[in-house]
Amino acid sequence: MSTEQGQGRFVRCGWVGDDPLYVAYHDDEWGVPVRDERLLFEFLLLEGAQAGLSWFTVLKKRARYREVFEGFDPERIARFDEARKAALLADPGIIRNRAKVEAAVINARAWLALREAGVDPVAWLWGFVGGSPVVNNFRSLAEVPASTPVSEAMSKALRQRGFKFVGSTICYAFMQAVGMVNDHTVDCFRHPAATAGDDALIHRC
Repeated sequence: MSTEQGQGRFVRCGWVGDDPLYVAYHDDEWGVPVRDERLLFEFLLLEGAQAGLSWFTVLKKRARYREVFEGFDPERIARFDEARKAALLADPGIIRNRAKVEAAVINARAWLALREAGVDPVAWLWGFVGGSPVVNNFRSLAEVPASTPVSEAMSKALRQRGFKFVGSTICYAFMQAVGMVNDHTVDCFRHPAATAGDDALIHRC
């Protein structure tokens, strides 16, 4: 279920399509381990914004999100007041969903609360996979799960910490995006490369 693209040079995961933005995201970002705090927080918020939509919808709006959400700086987002949230809801460059905008502010405050409690958000989130990427060996998109017991555990822990829009399916998409799991199908040219150089666990997550 993968598709050959790039003038026959590469085989990519079947969900990619041929849009240059999507191809670049797949080739350069998806499944690559992220240990930068700001980028990890960005993906958590964007995956929440995706709920009920396609990731491509969010990806096309990502540049605008980075502008209006202050580069995904949790300290700045945590200070957004009602006027700022109203401005966001009037901005056609993002997903204008009140609950999701509210959740972004709530999640920024929850992220800061982790820090204030002496918890390193990066180490804490990576701890759900033992600190290293899990490399799966799926042969087709049909084999890739929407959620796992690990994503359920992450979802429960995030909700207990006050985060919103962090259901198990959202958490698994987040784990895939930030390279906590490598779910490139085995025929995809990125499967062996995505987690190269990062200690990896070879088992199903």
